[in-house]
Amino acid sequence: MFEITFLGTSAAVPTIQRNLSAIAVRREGDIYLLDCAEGTQRQMMRFGLSYMKVKAIFISHLHLDHFLGVFGLVETMKLNERKEKLAVYGPKGSKATFGKKEFVEIIEIDEDFQQDFGEFTVAAFKTAHERGSLGFCFQEKEKVRFFEEKAKSLGIRGPMFTKIMKEGKLKIGDKPVKLADVTYRQAGKKIAYTSDTMPCAATAKSAKGADLLIHEATFSEDKKEEALESKHSTAAQAAAIAKKAGVKKLLLTHISGRYKDASQLVGEAKAVFENVSVAEDGMKLEV
Repeated sequence: MFEITFLGTSAAVPTIQRNLSAIAVRREGDIYLLDCAEGTQRQMMRFGLSYMKVKAIFISHLHLDHFLGVFGLVETMKLNERKEKLAVYGPKGSKATFGKKEFVEIIEIDEDFQQDFGEFTVAAFKTAHERGSLGFCFQEKEKVRFFEEKAKSLGIRGPMFTKIMKEGKLKIGDKPVKLADVTYRQAGKKIAYTSDTMPCAATAKSAKGADLLIHEATFSEDKKEEALESKHSTAAQAAAIAKKAGVKKLLLTHISGRYKDASQLVGEAKAVFENVSVAEDGMKLEV
């Protein structure tokens, strides 16, 4: 299970209600940041997350409103005598941008990036904003689940579940029982995230079947031309991507400060894709 906390949901300028872009994904106590704007460490403190638990940061692109918080976060970790490695993944140019820091490893990536984190993987995909800009998918690995009633009817009890899982088969009396006879594979949860981008096929492809798509929605439909010029998306365009990808839920983020009330964006998106909400700073959910 992934625990998601929205730390910043505004577009390029912060508002009283919304800080700049950052999302915390927590898994087994470890935290992975999707972008890290100015003020992210304070937002983490506000919403009950330990900045010392951050294992990795994924930077979507090198615009200040998406990465400026890395510097302050690293300095605070240093003051707290951080020794554990912190990985910062970002597009080409990240090494020159962040420089050399003790305990920090800067890793430049592109749309071919995929990394195994034990129980889940993180993969990148190309977005349509600026050269090298990226989105990210968190994909939980498949789980083997027991048909408990069937397993018990065949005589499997207690520690025998662990044994058949480890060995792949058991002999109960004179009858062999294979793991495949009493189990099924359950697909893992999937989260797709894209920050600044125009609607693009790569997002729909990478987000296919996701349990949650977090997609920017900087503009309403009456600002469609402005969205195109600045290489951003409208709420309705984000909804169209969600529909094309067949995701279960869409959360809109990167909301322009002009929308004090985001109900217009929700309404326009719902006309295209029903299961949609607007992310707010401090919002938490489990996937």
